[in-house]
Amino acid sequence: MSVSQTVITVGVHVLDVHVLPVEAIPEGQGAALVEQIRFSPAGTAAGTSVTLAKLGATVRTAGAVGADPIGDLLLGMLAGHGVDTSLVVRRDEVQTSASVLPIRPDGSRPAFHVPGANLAYGADDAPYAELAQATHVHLGGPELMGGENAAKILAAARSAGAVTSADLLAPGDPGILEWIAPALPYLDFLLPNDDQVRALTETDSLEDGARALIARGVGSVVVTREARGALIVTADEAIAVPAFAVAVVDTTGCGDAFSAGFLRGIALGRTLPAAAVLGCAAAALVAQGLGTDHGQFDLAAADAFAAATPTLATA
Repeated sequence: MSVSQTVITVGVHVLDVHVLPVEAIPEGQGAALVEQIRFSPAGTAAGTSVTLAKLGATVRTAGAVGADPIGDLLLGMLAGHGVDTSLVVRRDEVQTSASVLPIRPDGSRPAFHVPGANLAYGADDAPYAELAQATHVHLGGPELMGGENAAKILAAARSAGAVTSADLLAPGDPGILEWIAPALPYLDFLLPNDDQVRALTETDSLEDGARALIARGVGSVVVTREARGALIVTADEAIAVPAFAVAVVDTTGCGDAFSAGFLRGIALGRTLPAAAVLGCAAAALVAQGLGTDHGQFDLAAADAFAAATPTLATA
Protein backbone atom coordinates (compact mmCIF):
# COMPACT_ATOMS: atom_id res chain seq x y z
CA MET A 1 0.00 0.00 0.00
CA SER A 2 1.33 3.44 -0.92
CA VAL A 3 0.89 6.07 1.77
CA SER A 4 1.67 9.72 1.08
CA GLN A 5 4.17 11.26 3.47
CA THR A 6 5.75 14.65 2.99
CA VAL A 7 8.60 15.07 5.43
CA ILE A 8 10.71 18.13 6.05
CA THR A 9 13.95 17.36 7.86
CA VAL A 10 15.37 20.45 9.55
CA GLY A 11 18.81 20.99 11.01
CA VAL A 12 22.19 19.36 10.62
CA HIS A 13 23.77 18.83 7.20
CA VAL A 14 27.26 17.32 6.98
CA LEU A 15 29.46 15.95 4.23
CA ASP A 16 31.25 12.86 5.52
CA VAL A 17 34.55 11.56 4.18
CA HIS A 18 34.98 7.88 5.08
CA VAL A 19 38.33 6.07 5.09
CA LEU A 20 38.33 2.27 5.41
CA PRO A 21 40.03 0.52 7.18
CA VAL A 22 42.04 2.56 9.65
CA GLU A 23 43.71 0.96 12.66
CA ALA A 24 46.09 3.84 13.44
CA ILE A 25 46.99 7.29 12.13
CA PRO A 26 50.48 7.18 10.52
CA GLU A 27 53.12 9.11 12.44
CA GLY A 28 54.84 12.21 11.06
CA GLN A 29 54.72 12.27 7.25
CA GLY A 30 53.88 8.58 7.04
CA ALA A 31 51.24 7.12 4.74
CA ALA A 32 48.97 4.09 4.79
CA LEU A 33 47.18 2.35 1.96
CA VAL A 34 43.45 1.82 2.51
CA GLU A 35 40.73 -0.05 0.67
CA GLN A 36 38.22 2.73 0.17
CA ILE A 37 37.61 6.45 0.52
CA ARG A 38 34.16 7.83 -0.24
CA PHE A 39 31.86 10.75 0.47
CA SER A 40 28.31 10.62 1.79
CA PRO A 41 25.60 13.12 2.81
CA ALA A 42 25.17 12.91 6.56
CA GLY A 43 23.83 14.61 9.67
CA THR A 44 20.64 14.25 11.63
CA ALA A 45 18.67 16.12 8.97
CA ALA A 46 20.49 15.26 5.75
CA GLY A 47 21.28 11.64 6.59
CA THR A 48 17.75 10.93 7.75
CA SER A 49 16.35 12.51 4.58
CA VAL A 50 18.27 10.09 2.36
CA THR A 51 16.85 6.94 3.94
CA LEU A 52 13.35 8.43 4.12
CA ALA A 53 13.51 9.04 0.38
CA LYS A 54 14.66 5.46 -0.25
CA LEU A 55 11.69 4.18 1.75
CA GLY A 56 9.21 6.10 -0.38
CA ALA A 57 8.57 9.37 1.46
CA THR A 58 8.51 12.71 -0.30
CA VAL A 59 11.35 14.54 1.41
CA ARG A 60 12.46 18.15 1.62
CA THR A 61 15.38 19.19 3.77
CA ALA A 62 16.10 22.55 5.40
CA GLY A 63 19.28 23.82 6.99
CA ALA A 64 22.44 25.72 6.15
CA VAL A 65 25.55 24.91 4.15
CA GLY A 66 28.40 27.09 3.02
CA ALA A 67 28.69 28.74 -0.38
CA ASP A 68 31.60 26.44 -1.13
CA PRO A 69 32.43 23.33 -3.20
CA ILE A 70 31.71 21.06 -0.22
CA GLY A 71 28.19 22.49 -0.07
CA ASP A 72 27.78 22.03 -3.83
CA LEU A 73 28.76 18.38 -3.51
CA LEU A 74 26.54 17.76 -0.49
CA LEU A 75 23.46 19.30 -2.11
CA GLY A 76 24.14 17.45 -5.36
CA MET A 77 24.36 14.12 -3.57
CA LEU A 78 21.13 14.77 -1.69
CA ALA A 79 19.37 15.68 -4.92
CA GLY A 80 20.70 12.47 -6.45
CA HIS A 81 18.85 10.53 -3.78
CA GLY A 82 15.60 12.35 -4.58
CA VAL A 83 15.71 14.85 -1.71
CA ASP A 84 14.42 18.38 -2.42
CA THR A 85 17.15 20.77 -1.24
CA SER A 86 15.47 24.03 -2.22
CA LEU A 87 14.91 24.95 1.45
CA VAL A 88 18.63 24.80 2.30
CA VAL A 89 20.23 28.25 2.72
CA ARG A 90 23.80 29.05 1.67
CA ARG A 91 26.17 30.98 3.94
CA ASP A 92 29.05 33.00 2.50
CA GLU A 93 30.83 33.54 5.79
CA VAL A 94 31.29 29.93 6.93
CA GLN A 95 32.16 26.59 5.39
CA THR A 96 29.85 23.62 4.97
CA SER A 97 30.00 21.24 7.91
CA ALA A 98 32.20 18.23 7.22
CA SER A 99 33.68 15.20 8.95
CA VAL A 100 36.57 12.86 8.24
CA LEU A 101 35.80 9.40 9.62
CA PRO A 102 38.55 6.77 9.92
CA ILE A 103 36.59 3.52 10.03
CA ARG A 104 38.10 0.78 12.18
CA PRO A 105 37.87 -2.87 11.09
CA ASP A 106 35.04 -3.48 13.59
CA GLY A 107 32.92 -0.69 12.06
CA SER A 108 33.45 1.84 14.85
CA ARG A 109 35.00 5.20 14.10
CA PRO A 110 36.39 8.34 15.67
CA ALA A 111 35.69 11.63 13.93
CA PHE A 112 37.37 14.85 12.87
CA HIS A 113 34.55 17.36 12.57
CA VAL A 114 33.89 20.97 11.53
CA PRO A 115 30.44 22.19 12.70
CA GLY A 116 30.50 24.94 10.07
CA ALA A 117 27.26 26.36 8.74
CA ASN A 118 25.10 24.20 11.03
CA LEU A 119 25.83 26.68 13.82
CA ALA A 120 24.51 29.52 11.65
CA TYR A 121 20.97 28.15 11.26
CA GLY A 122 18.17 29.20 13.60
CA ALA A 123 14.44 29.61 14.00
CA ASP A 124 14.36 32.73 11.82
CA ASP A 125 15.69 30.68 8.89
CA ALA A 126 13.01 28.00 9.09
CA PRO A 127 10.55 27.73 6.14
CA TYR A 128 7.32 28.12 8.10
CA ALA A 129 4.99 28.20 5.10
CA GLU A 130 6.43 24.92 3.87
CA LEU A 131 6.36 23.38 7.35
CA ALA A 132 2.61 24.00 7.39
CA GLN A 133 2.27 21.75 4.32
CA ALA A 134 4.26 18.81 5.70
CA THR A 135 2.79 15.68 7.23
CA HIS A 136 5.93 15.22 9.32
CA VAL A 137 8.71 17.51 10.56
CA HIS A 138 11.92 15.99 11.91
CA LEU A 139 14.36 18.30 13.70
CA GLY A 140 17.91 17.01 13.73
CA GLY A 141 20.11 18.44 16.47
CA PRO A 142 17.82 20.86 18.35
CA GLU A 143 20.62 21.45 20.86
CA LEU A 144 22.56 23.43 18.23
CA MET A 145 19.91 26.16 18.14
CA GLY A 146 18.60 25.75 21.69
CA GLY A 147 15.24 24.70 23.03
CA GLU A 148 13.45 28.03 22.62
CA ASN A 149 14.35 28.29 18.93
CA ALA A 150 13.59 24.62 18.36
CA ALA A 151 10.24 25.07 20.10
CA LYS A 152 9.26 27.81 17.62
CA ILE A 153 9.83 25.43 14.70
CA LEU A 154 8.18 22.43 16.31
CA ALA A 155 5.20 24.41 17.64
CA ALA A 156 4.51 25.81 14.18
CA ALA A 157 4.67 22.33 12.66
CA ARG A 158 2.50 20.83 15.38
CA SER A 159 -0.13 23.56 15.10
CA ALA A 160 -0.37 22.85 11.36
CA GLY A 161 -1.06 19.19 12.06
CA ALA A 162 2.35 17.65 11.41
CA VAL A 163 3.79 14.77 13.40
CA THR A 164 6.97 16.03 15.05
CA SER A 165 10.19 14.29 16.00
CA ALA A 166 13.78 15.06 16.88
CA ASP A 167 17.14 13.36 17.20
CA LEU A 168 20.16 14.58 19.15
CA LEU A 169 23.83 15.02 18.30
CA ALA A 170 25.38 15.96 21.64
CA PRO A 171 26.59 13.19 23.98
CA GLY A 172 24.21 14.60 26.58
CA ASP A 173 24.37 15.94 30.10
CA PRO A 174 21.83 17.58 32.41
CA GLY A 175 22.81 21.00 31.09
CA ILE A 176 21.86 19.93 27.57
CA LEU A 177 18.51 18.69 28.88
CA GLU A 178 17.74 22.08 30.37
CA TRP A 179 18.93 23.76 27.17
CA ILE A 180 16.48 21.80 24.97
CA ALA A 181 13.67 21.51 27.53
CA PRO A 182 11.40 24.18 25.97
CA ALA A 183 11.14 22.08 22.80
CA LEU A 184 10.20 18.79 24.44
CA PRO A 185 6.44 19.43 24.87
CA TYR A 186 6.16 19.90 21.10
CA LEU A 187 7.65 16.49 20.24
CA ASP A 188 5.57 13.45 19.40
CA PHE A 189 8.75 11.36 19.24
CA LEU A 190 12.25 11.83 20.61
CA LEU A 191 14.83 9.46 19.07
CA PRO A 192 18.01 9.51 21.19
CA ASN A 193 20.57 6.78 21.79
CA ASP A 194 20.99 4.99 25.10
CA ASP A 195 24.08 6.92 26.20
CA GLN A 196 22.31 10.21 25.57
CA VAL A 197 19.27 9.21 27.63
CA ARG A 198 21.37 8.13 30.59
CA ALA A 199 23.57 11.23 30.49
CA LEU A 200 20.70 13.66 30.01
CA THR A 201 18.72 12.27 32.92
CA GLU A 202 21.55 11.09 35.17
CA THR A 203 20.08 7.62 35.57
CA ASP A 204 21.44 4.13 34.93
CA SER A 205 17.98 2.81 34.04
CA LEU A 206 17.21 3.42 30.39
CA GLU A 207 13.48 3.05 30.94
CA ASP A 208 13.50 5.45 33.90
CA GLY A 209 15.52 7.95 31.88
CA ALA A 210 13.07 7.77 28.99
CA ARG A 211 10.16 8.27 31.38
CA ALA A 212 11.89 11.34 32.79
CA LEU A 213 11.89 12.76 29.27
CA ILE A 214 8.21 11.89 28.85
CA ALA A 215 7.56 13.75 32.10
CA ARG A 216 9.10 16.78 30.37
CA GLY A 217 6.41 16.61 27.69
CA VAL A 218 7.67 14.21 25.00
CA GLY A 219 4.98 11.92 23.60
CA SER A 220 7.13 8.80 23.18
CA VAL A 221 10.85 8.13 23.50
CA VAL A 222 12.35 5.61 21.08
CA VAL A 223 15.90 4.78 22.12
CA THR A 224 18.50 3.16 19.86
CA ARG A 225 20.79 0.68 21.62
CA GLU A 226 23.30 -0.33 18.93
CA ALA A 227 23.48 -4.17 18.73
CA ARG A 228 20.66 -4.46 21.29
CA GLY A 229 18.15 -2.82 18.96
CA ALA A 230 15.66 -0.25 20.21
CA LEU A 231 13.56 0.43 23.28
CA ILE A 232 10.17 2.13 22.85
CA VAL A 233 8.95 3.91 25.95
CA THR A 234 5.51 5.51 26.21
CA ALA A 235 3.54 6.71 29.20
CA ASP A 236 2.05 3.21 29.49
CA GLU A 237 4.62 0.66 28.37
CA ALA A 238 8.19 -0.18 27.39
CA ILE A 239 8.82 -2.47 24.41
CA ALA A 240 12.21 -3.86 23.34
CA VAL A 241 12.77 -4.45 19.62
CA PRO A 242 15.85 -6.50 18.65
CA ALA A 243 18.51 -5.54 16.13
CA PHE A 244 19.24 -7.69 13.09
CA ALA A 245 22.28 -9.95 12.87
CA VAL A 246 24.48 -8.53 10.11
CA ALA A 247 28.18 -8.13 9.38
CA VAL A 248 28.87 -4.50 10.29
CA VAL A 249 31.17 -2.49 8.03
CA ASP A 250 30.48 1.06 9.23
CA THR A 251 28.13 2.33 11.96
CA THR A 252 28.03 5.87 10.55
CA GLY A 253 24.48 7.01 9.97
CA CYS A 254 22.80 3.99 11.54
CA GLY A 255 20.95 6.19 14.02
CA ASP A 256 19.72 8.42 11.20
CA ALA A 257 18.64 5.36 9.20
CA PHE A 258 16.75 4.04 12.22
CA SER A 259 14.97 7.38 12.63
CA ALA A 260 13.99 7.33 8.96
CA GLY A 261 12.69 3.79 9.06
CA PHE A 262 10.76 4.36 12.27
CA LEU A 263 9.17 7.57 11.00
CA ARG A 264 8.28 5.94 7.69
CA GLY A 265 6.63 3.12 9.59
CA ILE A 266 4.59 5.58 11.62
CA ALA A 267 3.40 7.28 8.42
CA LEU A 268 2.39 3.90 7.02
CA GLY A 269 0.13 3.38 10.04
CA ARG A 270 2.24 0.63 11.59
CA THR A 271 2.30 0.00 15.31
CA LEU A 272 5.19 1.43 17.31
CA PRO A 273 6.98 -1.96 17.49
CA ALA A 274 6.49 -2.56 13.76
CA ALA A 275 7.79 0.91 12.97
CA ALA A 276 10.84 0.20 15.12
CA VAL A 277 11.41 -3.06 13.23
CA LEU A 278 11.53 -1.05 9.99
CA GLY A 279 13.94 1.34 11.69
CA CYS A 280 16.20 -1.52 12.77
CA ALA A 281 16.06 -2.98 9.26
CA ALA A 282 17.07 0.33 7.67
CA ALA A 283 19.94 0.69 10.15
CA ALA A 284 21.14 -2.85 9.47
CA LEU A 285 21.08 -2.30 5.71
CA VAL A 286 23.13 0.89 6.06
CA ALA A 287 25.60 -0.73 8.48
CA GLN A 288 26.69 -3.29 5.89
CA GLY A 289 28.53 -0.73 3.76
CA LEU A 290 30.39 2.53 3.90
CA GLY A 291 28.51 5.75 4.59
CA THR A 292 25.09 7.00 5.63
CA ASP A 293 23.72 6.47 2.11
CA HIS A 294 24.90 2.87 1.68
CA GLY A 295 22.47 0.46 0.03
CA GLN A 296 20.08 0.57 -2.90
CA PHE A 297 17.07 -0.63 -0.93
CA ASP A 298 13.45 0.54 -0.96
CA LEU A 299 10.52 -0.12 1.37
CA ALA A 300 9.74 -3.53 -0.12
CA ALA A 301 13.38 -4.60 0.15
CA ALA A 302 13.62 -3.38 3.75
CA ASP A 303 10.47 -5.28 4.71
CA ALA A 304 11.75 -8.43 2.95
CA PHE A 305 15.07 -8.10 4.77
CA ALA A 306 13.28 -7.79 8.11
CA ALA A 307 11.19 -10.88 7.40
CA ALA A 308 14.16 -13.02 6.36
CA THR A 309 17.01 -11.91 8.65
CA PRO A 310 17.65 -13.33 12.13
CA THR A 311 17.69 -10.93 15.05
CA LEU A 312 20.11 -10.63 17.94
CA ALA A 313 19.10 -11.35 21.50
CA THR A 314 17.88 -8.34 23.46
CA ALA A 315 18.85 -7.51 27.02
